[in-house]
Amino acid sequence: MSTALSTPCDRGQAEAASGGSVRHPNWTIAATMLASSLAFIDGSVTNVALPAIGHDLQAGPANLPWIISAYLLPLSALLLLGGAAGDHFGRRRVLIGGIALFTLASIGCALARSTEALLAARMMQGVGAAILMPNSLGILGSSFEGEARGRAVGTWASAGAIASAIGPPMGGWLVETVGWRAIFYLNVPVAAAAILIALLALEESAEGEGGLDWIGALLATAALGALTWGLTLWSSHHGASVSSWVGLLGGIVLLLLFLLVEHRLGERAMMPLTLFGSRPFVGLTALTLLLYGALGGLLVLLPYLLIVGGGYSPLQAGFALLPFSIVIGTVSRLAGRLTGRLGPRWPLSIGPLVTGIGFALMLRADPRASYWTSILPAIAVIAAGMAGAVAPLTTAVLSSVDRRHTGTASGFNSAIARTGGLIATALAGAVIAAAGTQLLYAFHAAAVVAAVLAIASGIIAFLTLGPAER
Repeated sequence: MSTALSTPCDRGQAEAASGGSVRHPNWTIAATMLASSLAFIDGSVTNVALPAIGHDLQAGPANLPWIISAYLLPLSALLLLGGAAGDHFGRRRVLIGGIALFTLASIGCALARSTEALLAARMMQGVGAAILMPNSLGILGSSFEGEARGRAVGTWASAGAIASAIGPPMGGWLVETVGWRAIFYLNVPVAAAAILIALLALEESAEGEGGLDWIGALLATAALGALTWGLTLWSSHHGASVSSWVGLLGGIVLLLLFLLVEHRLGERAMMPLTLFGSRPFVGLTALTLLLYGALGGLLVLLPYLLIVGGGYSPLQAGFALLPFSIVIGTVSRLAGRLTGRLGPRWPLSIGPLVTGIGFALMLRADPRASYWTSILPAIAVIAAGMAGAVAPLTTAVLSSVDRRHTGTASGFNSAIARTGGLIATALAGAVIAAAGTQLLYAFHAAAVVAAVLAIASGIIAFLTLGPAER
């Protein structure tokens, strides 16, 4: 579908040449970068604080994973609702509300005196992140056109990669010098700056477009929540249980009901099924699921392999992944500019193929050998491939639907990416359960699967994204 404005041709060309009709392009990018960095930093920084949190709040090993899952569950389940709410009530207004909720929840996390209080605040953080993330992208999609959109999304992706990169080292330093509560107070000044810029510089978009599909939103939220809950249980217990099967089967039933409701509502639906009549949108959805599933497995398994199999400290394992985020952060902006000129087909075909080669190089990984020769080359190749795909994928998703559905599309794509990661995390339990030399063999098998998934996603992009889809 085209995202062209329904305006005279000369006006549309002028806006495309100047980067769109937005009055403050740099401040618009700054506001969305600051907002999304809250979710990116919090998604990576909490991992290094888990031992300190467990010691302070007397949380047992079985409860610690839920400090991560309590954030991921609402984030995955509510992304669709957050994007649809922005399309209906106005993306600027909803973005500011999401930032405010995330900030209050962060303060609640810092003040928590029990595991239960921390889990409740973490869930509210996930709700806030689910609101602000799709709307930050939706604002970029509605504010820029053509090459300017590619540059804007590339900058946004670079900021997210950099935020994810500095999260673990900064979190480790704060935990050791100030205490784990400081990692949550860190969100307050960033959020304040984002809200101030949004109030002063952002323009409202998509306000009042259509009615909000509450039934579809509730069904989608319940379906994704049940699926995420089932997969999280499966992962935490390293195997299927009655509860996990109930969550998975219940999620599938709710998902089918959601599709039935959306079909009956037609264009009034939160996720109009006509969007799936677009071959690029379907291809991008499949690509996202496969590519981020492969990547999610790596981000879970490689630190575990280094710590358990190679004797790395948690901080050393965190720094071992640092080159991944640095490469993405420095290359994504260039990839965004190239996408604006060439279209997304070739970047999204070549990037995943390079990523697959990097996963294949993980067959050489040995945690007891030199990091520089056995681990770093594979990480560098994977990062180079992902850097060529992250910004083009985001740009292509925003371009594959009409302007009034950009928030919904970005929320759906983000939910698909996290679903891929959750599935990979659930399946990673088989590797984590291995011990001794079997751990390395199981990791190598997982690397082969990841390579196949990444290469398949590149092939899907080549087949579904035509040369005219720019």
